[in-house]
Amino acid sequence: MSEHVPVVMLLLGATVIGAVLLRALCRRLGIPALVGYVLIGVILSAIDGTGGIMTPNVLLVFEFLGGVGIVALLFRVGLESNIVEMLAQLRSAIWVWFGNVGLSGLLGFAVAHWLLGFSLVPSLFVATALTATSLGVCLGVWREADALDTPAGGLLIDVAELDDLSGIAAMILLFAAAPVLFAGNGGVAAALGGTLLEFLLKLAAFGAFCVMFARYVEAPVSRFFASLRPPPDPLLPVVGATFVIAAFAGWLGFSLAVGALFAGLLFSRDPRAVHVDASFSSIYDFFTPFFFINIGLALDPALLNVAGLGIAGMLLAVAIAGKVIGAAVPARLFTGGVVTGWHGALLIGVSMVPRAEIAMVVMSEGRLLGDWAVPPELFSAMVLVVLATSIVAPLVTARMLAAQPPRPGDAPVRQKPS
Repeated sequence: MSEHVPVVMLLLGATVIGAVLLRALCRRLGIPALVGYVLIGVILSAIDGTGGIMTPNVLLVFEFLGGVGIVALLFRVGLESNIVEMLAQLRSAIWVWFGNVGLSGLLGFAVAHWLLGFSLVPSLFVATALTATSLGVCLGVWREADALDTPAGGLLIDVAELDDLSGIAAMILLFAAAPVLFAGNGGVAAALGGTLLEFLLKLAAFGAFCVMFARYVEAPVSRFFASLRPPPDPLLPVVGATFVIAAFAGWLGFSLAVGALFAGLLFSRDPRAVHVDASFSSIYDFFTPFFFINIGLALDPALLNVAGLGIAGMLLAVAIAGKVIGAAVPARLFTGGVVTGWHGALLIGVSMVPRAEIAMVVMSEGRLLGDWAVPPELFSAMVLVVLATSIVAPLVTARMLAAQPPRPGDAPVRQKPS
């Protein structure tokens, strides 16, 4: 391994610098940074095809950094999710959430299973991935239009948070059920019931662990580290605790991503313990790109032929329709005038079209299970769906906001941190 260290250091240095530059370029172009990060992975994969510098040892380092990246990504999702406030505004958001999640999942499964011919488990992974959204992609567009501090902006934030959390919950259930569904040995119902019962018991144990940690461990540990002289950065104990919780989730059969999400939810009740805008932002910016870079490395260009592009095109169509129709109709009919007319309702739907972080977490975790869960051609097609929705949706959203911005509310609406 020692002879590979200079190569690893060179690649890591070039990757970090490239990620910083591409992030700035993507921001100037008005597209999400994840597009640039995936492009880095594709470039590295192309270089590997000609020069062979992406050796197994190098790939192992990138895989490890990508694992840390997914922990940082889901930790931040949990950290920025205010469950109490979200439940308080559930009456308006739940109809939009139910409509867009239900339609996106049903359309995704129907197209993947019956039109494209994928088996049950891969189709369920597509359906689960398409239920999620990515508020961060269109968040900047709404902020620049000074539209977040409106009833429509608050509705968008609440629905997007519900989408992400329900998508992760569906992913957890799918991980428990997928092996049984794949086996299909005649006793599926009984085996699935036993598997889900075991899963619920493990989930209860993990939840109890998190509650005990939050109530009896977090505060004393924080006080202890604060009493040290010189005191460490308050974020360091939080990062250590997050890795412990993520590891515990992994040992119970959940993914590291799920453990990181729970850790973020735990610490979200004490924002003073985590300086998101300072220390954690640097950690997030350093590690998270490697998650998306690994996605680019896993993308096989040979699969992007006519057939592969056809799969991606059909999935892209349902990805758009599921959110636009599934969110716009209930937003217009069941939110008590929070949105203005069909233009405002369609604006909510278009803003929820991007699939990014959570969708890729679902597909990446499924890809780790093997081809029986997420075949390579399906994974590559979903990467294209993520890229396309993340590029096109912000452009359309900006035009719609310029044409008719949401009306301001009488009272300020909470905003999700950037």
